[in-house]
Amino acid sequence: MKVPFERLFLRRDVFRLAIASAGAGLAGSQLVEPANAATVDLKDKRRPRYQADSAEVRNFYRVNSYPAH
Repeated sequence: MKVPFERLFLRRDVFRLAIASAGAGLAGSQLVEPANAATVDLKDKRRPRYQADSAEVRNFYRVNSYPAH
């Protein structure tokens, strides 16, 4: 008794094979060697991000009408 071709390979099996091959191809295309991070200068990292008496800060408080300190 011969098994029909449609019964031998179900659609779900074909879709599973396609998804598995796409996943394997994607995994193979990832970075081969690890990426190196840029060095960080700790002097710049620890410096304050803004000056409390800078023109930008004074302008912010002036425009937003916060009470003067």
